[in-house]
Amino acid sequence: MFGVFSVVFWAFLVVTCPVFFVGAVLVWLVTLPFDRRRVALHLYSCAWASFYVYICPLWRLSVRHRDRLPWRGPAVLVANHASLIDILVLFALFRPFKYVSKQEIFRVPVIGWNMRLNGYVPLVRGSGASVRRMMELCDAHLRAGSPLMIFPEGTRTSDGALQRFKNGAFDLAVRHDVPVFPIAVHGTRQALPRAGFVLREHIRARVEVLPPLLPGDFADAAALRDAARAAIAAELGQ
Repeated sequence: MFGVFSVVFWAFLVVTCPVFFVGAVLVWLVTLPFDRRRVALHLYSCAWASFYVYICPLWRLSVRHRDRLPWRGPAVLVANHASLIDILVLFALFRPFKYVSKQEIFRVPVIGWNMRLNGYVPLVRGSGASVRRMMELCDAHLRAGSPLMIFPEGTRTSDGALQRFKNGAFDLAVRHDVPVFPIAVHGTRQALPRAGFVLREHIRARVEVLPPLLPGDFADAAALRDAARAAIAAELGQ
């Protein structure tokens, strides 16, 4: 049953994504002269992604404490990463941010094109040059007042356990003296684990925005990193 439904769902996504992308191009063209941070396009992308989350009969999503996230001003948002679906459900925050994502996603037709239109940040894992370029782009976004959305584990967990956090997101927060918002994503791994594209079961996913952490309250980026990980781990019950 789930295999058949998965084929139908992914086929529907493939067919409808080009239609949404036409809308994205129109939003980009109309707002480009006055919306340099592409906030309008990002919010359109939030609606696009949320459409698939909310029409899927297998998924129920709730978002808690969205109001903690700023509409204006730079910040670093960090979330755990257990499933490909995390990308969709985090769009349901409907707040401005720039995704930092692996380069492979940018190569996906239509989806990757929209990510480039939005000015999201690509990263080639294992490439020092790509990491440096990623940090330069993140610096530019923060200086321009755009929050960043980063998965500090660097990749999806294979067993559901929260992995070690990398330093990059927290180095950025300290360097720019901007708040870090830990975000706990519940339930997505049960719907779509790391291996395969077969939707597994009915889920109640939840996105929980935790209280912000201020760099000035910590000795260094490592202490800030550990506090963010501890906050997410506690919310996940790990």
